[in-house]
Amino acid sequence: MGAKLAVALQDDGPFRLDVQLSCATGEILALVGPSGSGKSRVLRSIAGLYRPKRGEITYGDAVWYDAANAVDRTPQQRRVGIVFQNYALFPHLSAIKNVMEALGDRPYSERRARAGELLGLVNLGGLENRSPAALSGGQQQRVAVARALARDPNVLLLDEPFSAVDKATRQRLYRELADLRRQLRMPVILVTHDLDEAALLADRLCILHRGKTLQEGPPFDVMVKPATPEIARLVGLKNTFEGRVMEHGVSNDRTFLGWGPYTLETSYRPNFPEGSSVTWAIPNARVILHRPDRPSRGEKENPVSGIIAEFVPLGDQTSVAIAVDGVPDSPLFMTVPTHVAQRNDLAAEKRISASLLAKGIHLMPLSDEVQT
Repeated sequence: MGAKLAVALQDDGPFRLDVQLSCATGEILALVGPSGSGKSRVLRSIAGLYRPKRGEITYGDAVWYDAANAVDRTPQQRRVGIVFQNYALFPHLSAIKNVMEALGDRPYSERRARAGELLGLVNLGGLENRSPAALSGGQQQRVAVARALARDPNVLLLDEPFSAVDKATRQRLYRELADLRRQLRMPVILVTHDLDEAALLADRLCILHRGKTLQEGPPFDVMVKPATPEIARLVGLKNTFEGRVMEHGVSNDRTFLGWGPYTLETSYRPNFPEGSSVTWAIPNARVILHRPDRPSRGEKENPVSGIIAEFVPLGDQTSVAIAVDGVPDSPLFMTVPTHVAQRNDLAAEKRISASLLAKGIHLMPLSDEVQT
């Protein structure tokens, strides 16, 4: 049975670190943030390859690192499996011998049998004797995963493992990792810069920026309910605006928000005082097009109108930016299926109306201080 990994690390400049995270057995935690946010330094700290100035790392009841009490277990004692971004395979060794290298001092026959089992686990049966140069990028990645699992690790660390393969291969590897994780009774930490990848694969998402943990939670919650405007920007939530809390409707569980000439209904948020200025956000998918040929009751929910300022077809989907009447310099973005855009004859400079779904409107503090 595995155990829970808990990490609390602090480091001083020039590269600051202030990170708190945890990952349970059988769980995938994605660390997401821009370059230089500290993601790889966190992985190296967990593996025992980097020593922060302060903090603790525990795995169940075992203390791997405790700066205050001078505890620092070696990488070998921690037994962590790592898949690097470039896979770091030995080019002169076959796939099976790359895996055998991680199996230590076991007898040769035992190492070969176990390496063969692991290669079969990652769907590389029959390719054991190929060199890395004779394998595709996706196959090399699978060898790296098999090698990481060879030491029966307590924790598996994946450092941008899909960045070196094409989109089609990446999609296939996503499915394979999803299947493999059912057999992995260990915490898995995935470092990625791709939010879609994190949302697809991870149970929880941890946003890092400038070495600091900003928010941790289920991917959907973090991406549509960011704690601060800064996190909203980091997760690419375009529809972020300033407004004022007008009143709270206790009887109907609604909070009323002033935005330009509009009064918007939102979910009940009494922790924001009446009269206070706030930042609010809504995902593109919660902005609903009014179709002139088929009105719906949903059009009564926070309707706004304006001129299409930007119209960008992107394959099956089309991105639309609306210059909302009475709200200067605040384009409202929505995404509609391209066939719907064509059916409604949408185009730049055309007048359009849309609804902002009340349940999709999320309130945040005006600044980047977390509201309690």
